[in-house]
Amino acid sequence: MTEQVICAEQLTVGYGSFVLMREVSFEVKKGEIFFIMGGSGCGKSTLLRVLMGLKEPQQGTVTFLGRPFWPGSTADRYTARRRSGVLFQGGALWSSMTLAENVALPLEQYTSLSPAEIRSQARLKLALTGLAGFEDYYPSEISGGMRKRAGLARALALDPAVLFLDEPSAGLDPVSSRLLDDLILELRKSLGTTFVIVSHELASIYAIADTCIFLDAATRTMTARGNPRTLLHTQGTDPAAMRFLTRGDSDGTVPDQGGPGEQGASAGLDRTRTA
Repeated sequence: MTEQVICAEQLTVGYGSFVLMREVSFEVKKGEIFFIMGGSGCGKSTLLRVLMGLKEPQQGTVTFLGRPFWPGSTADRYTARRRSGVLFQGGALWSSMTLAENVALPLEQYTSLSPAEIRSQARLKLALTGLAGFEDYYPSEISGGMRKRAGLARALALDPAVLFLDEPSAGLDPVSSRLLDDLILELRKSLGTTFVIVSHELASIYAIADTCIFLDAATRTMTARGNPRTLLHTQGTDPAAMRFLTRGDSDGTVPDQGGPGEQGASAGLDRTRTA
């Protein structure tokens, strides 16, 4: 049986009296690339914050690697967060620090490694994301795609079991976005990392998603779950999810993006170094 990394059951999330989503249940398996998709305002990023331990649900439970998360103690959530990494939309790099210093920061804060060991680990993580040779560059000196990969390198600093990515392709051109997809596939293949990704980018969803859930802003709940290509060709798929997956096209077709799974991974890190 595939190991369960995250299990959410009957989650209701909101702000005060406003309910954003209700009774959402799903699981994320080890090594899976799991997408949370939906239109603007459906609660994708809010759900991600719940899974990251930054927002408490109004109802329901979340377990992380088999241990209580919501409800759970602050110590439980702190321990769980040490097993996860986060890539925010803009990369969230410190502009006054070099890329190596950005990656080294969590190692300095949460490990007892020596300065030489920290420098070595920072170089390794940057190399894993195709940024070997850019250790001494500042965020302002590199491209948007490279900043995303530097943010991913920092998220990998503590060798997390799970990576949470919030709109990783936002602001990237199509080529840079595809290279980032290839990198995610390569990291999953080489490190066994589990990815939970918030995105509305159909090209990425079709190319690399193993499983996705669709959050519907109108009904304020999850209305579809499964592999995106399977959902696309399954009779009875929720109409709102189908409109999303086809960009509202009446013929129900989408461009061939390859994937899911290992498609596109053969280019691997060599392609990302050209971005």
